[in-house]
Order: sequence, then C-alpha cells, then structure tokens
Amino acid sequence: MRDLVFVGFLFALFGLGFRRPFLFVLSYVYIDLVSPQRLTYLLLNSVPISLIAVVLAVGGWLVADDKRDTRVAPRQIMLLAMLIYCAVTTQYADFPVDAAGKWDWVWKALAFAIFLPLTLRTRLRIEAMLLFMILSAASIIVVGGIKTVFSGGGYGALNLIVTSNSGLYEGSTISTVAVAMVPLVLWFTRHGTIFPPNWKVSVYCYALVFACLLIPIGTSTRTGLLCIILLAALMLRDAKRRLMYLALIAASPVVIYPFLPPSFIERMQTIKGYQGDSSASTRVAVWAWTADYVKTHPFGGGFEAYRGNHIRFETVKATGEGNNIAFERKLEIDKARAYHSAYFEMLGEQGYFGLGLWLLINVAGIFRMEVIRQRHRKEEQLAWAVQLASALQTAHIVYLLGAAFVAIAFQPFIYMLIGAQIGLDIYLARKRAETLWQPFRRKRPTAPPVAAA
Repeated sequence: MRDLVFVGFLFALFGLGFRRPFLFVLSYVYIDLVSPQRLTYLLLNSVPISLIAVVLAVGGWLVADDKRDTRVAPRQIMLLAMLIYCAVTTQYADFPVDAAGKWDWVWKALAFAIFLPLTLRTRLRIEAMLLFMILSAASIIVVGGIKTVFSGGGYGALNLIVTSNSGLYEGSTISTVAVAMVPLVLWFTRHGTIFPPNWKVSVYCYALVFACLLIPIGTSTRTGLLCIILLAALMLRDAKRRLMYLALIAASPVVIYPFLPPSFIERMQTIKGYQGDSSASTRVAVWAWTADYVKTHPFGGGFEAYRGNHIRFETVKATGEGNNIAFERKLEIDKARAYHSAYFEMLGEQGYFGLGLWLLINVAGIFRMEVIRQRHRKEEQLAWAVQLASALQTAHIVYLLGAAFVAIAFQPFIYMLIGAQIGLDIYLARKRAETLWQPFRRKRPTAPPVAAA
C-alpha cells in the first residue's frame, strides 16, 4: 500500500509537470532529498526515477522555458570547475571502485546546482523551490520529532522512517539540515505567497521549527546542539526586540533542561573533553592523519581516500568523585575511519586546490547574501528579498559549522541552497537592469487599445 502512495504521488507530480515544466525541477528536488526509492519495497526500486526526473527537468527547460536575458553567475562557473576537478581526481583515486560509487551521486548534486539557477527566473519559482526543499526535509524531520517526544530517541537509536545511515537519514546530517532550515521556515510566516501568511501557516511553521529543534535531541548529536547555539546567536541580528529575545534565550535552558532525556544530557557532557569519548578521539586522529596525508598527496586521493588510513589514539576515562578520581588510559588502533568533517573530507579527497575551491564557493555565497542585504535594505518593496537573503545566509553559516563535524561536503541539500542563492542574486540583478535608463534599447510593440463599443 505504501508503494502505491509514493507511485501515485510521483505520477501526479510528473503529470502536472507536462502542464508546468518547472514542476519537473521540483520533482527532482523531492526525489533527491527524500529518496522515495528507499521507502518502497518493490515498485520504485527497479525504476531510475531520479534519472527520469532530471531528464524531464532539463528537457522542459530547453523546450518551454524563457531564456531571454539568461545569465551565468561566477559561482556556477566555480561549481563547474569543481565538477571537472572531481572527475579528474576520480580517475586517479586511491580506491577507484569506491570512488566511482561516490562520484555517481556527487556529479549529479553539482550538475543540478549549476542548472538550477537557470530555472529560477521569478520570485514564485524561488519560493516554490525552497518550499519543496523544506517540505521534503520535513517529511523526515516531523517523523523524527514525533518519535523524540514519545521515546526520547538516543544516539544511533532514532529511526527516521527507514533504517539508513546515509543522506538526510543520518543523525548528524539531518540535525544540521533541520537547524539550518529554521530561518527559511520562519521566512514563510512573513513573506510567503504560495501559502499567504495567516494563522494556519504560522501554526504549521512554528510546529515545524519545534520539530527541527527536537531532531538534535532525538539523535543526541553534539553537532546539532552547537548548530542551535549558533543559530540563536545569528538570529539576534534580525530580532526586533533584542532584550526580550536575549531574555528568552537565557531562560530557555532552565525551562527545557528538566524535559531532556538522560541519554542526550550524558552525550552532551562529552563535549568537555574529547579524549573521554572514542568517537571524538577517532575524529581528531583521522584529522591528524589527513593533514599528514596531503603533504605527500597535495591533490588528494580521490573519493573515499580515508579507506587507506591507519590510526592510533588514546582515550582517557575518569572514574570516581571528588579527590578519588582515577584516570584510565586505553590505546586503541583502527583503520578506514571516515573523516567526520567536510573540511577534512575535501582536503583528503580533493587536496589543497579542492578544499580552497569549495571554501570559495561557500564563502562567496555568504558574501553575496550580505551584499543583497545591504544594497536593498531601504527598499520596502524588496523587504521579502532582504529577509530571504538573510535567511539563506544564516542557513549557510549554520551548515558550515555542522560541516566541521560531519562529512557533508557534497550533501545535495546545501547545493540546492546555493542554487537558490544564485537564483535570487540573478533575479535581483535582472530587476535592477530593467530599471536602468537604456536609450538605445528598442521598446517592444504594444497592442493597440480596443475601441469602446
């Protein structure tokens, strides 16, 4: 029965796409983020729905879309350079078979991010794309939030629809994405046009924000807690009543603490010292190995290069209380441990050049959103764009913090976010160009007025 629901939903989306081709783009957003083929037992597993969606999306744009004044942003060129560079490093990867498996989905994320801004020509399209991103992630987040309320969750114990540890179904990844999209959800309570702001929209959005904040608790991820703290600090910038906001932030821990599950509190306490936790100790050891590795492999080892690491690290566990504390040291040896950081993921797999290019793409996005905020902050009719740029910027910064502890350098969600940033930037540039005085531009002929009867 569940298979039929997913198949029916996708057929409806594809069917509507033949009337409005941009819906093919939105269909791919949904498929790439939710991966409905993982949620079905038979029907969608044997059909390449992702390939079908992207072919229809590109075909619909080529056939039916308006391509006048099409612009290509510098970040699209950077993304293309990243795509080409990753293709080259994949050919010379340390582990070619494993590298080919990761390349199979990475190139799609990069290519779609390059293509996406070409389709985001209007405010409605930008909003619709962000809405599909939010609702697609919400289909996972809401389930996780409900399970957290009733079960308390736990590290590695919260089942997000399916038993999977990849994509948005991985605990630290969904925690980062959930917290990052909070400012985007709040934007729809003030400036949405597809669902105009009213009490129903506000109730759903605030409930979704609550679910987003529950995800780090349900997954017991330290990354999620750090992202929440950063989000609270960044949102102070746009708060109208800052003293009240600061008071609420200060009171929140006191109010929330009694309701937190013990498993979450216990895991958060390991932030104080990484040596007491084998997971954190492993990460530090892998990062040290990666830094040494690129000294002899400056262009990286290609995708999945971490499989060649051999690490030794020491854990220190304190037992007892007061003056009777004993420290137990234990030497551990491991190999083929994942990077657990997007920064070291890029460094180890793509070398210094790949890391630099990736950082440039991300920092440029944050910078361009700040340019939009400052340039249009006094234009009342573009208040929606200024607030959207602020939300996109905040989401991006939160992602970059979460990426420090999760290997999500090529997570499709962030590349769709970058695509939305580029689309908004180009849309506003096009609007500015239309208002400039262009004396040599030929005006389009207008239809003669209809004579009165």
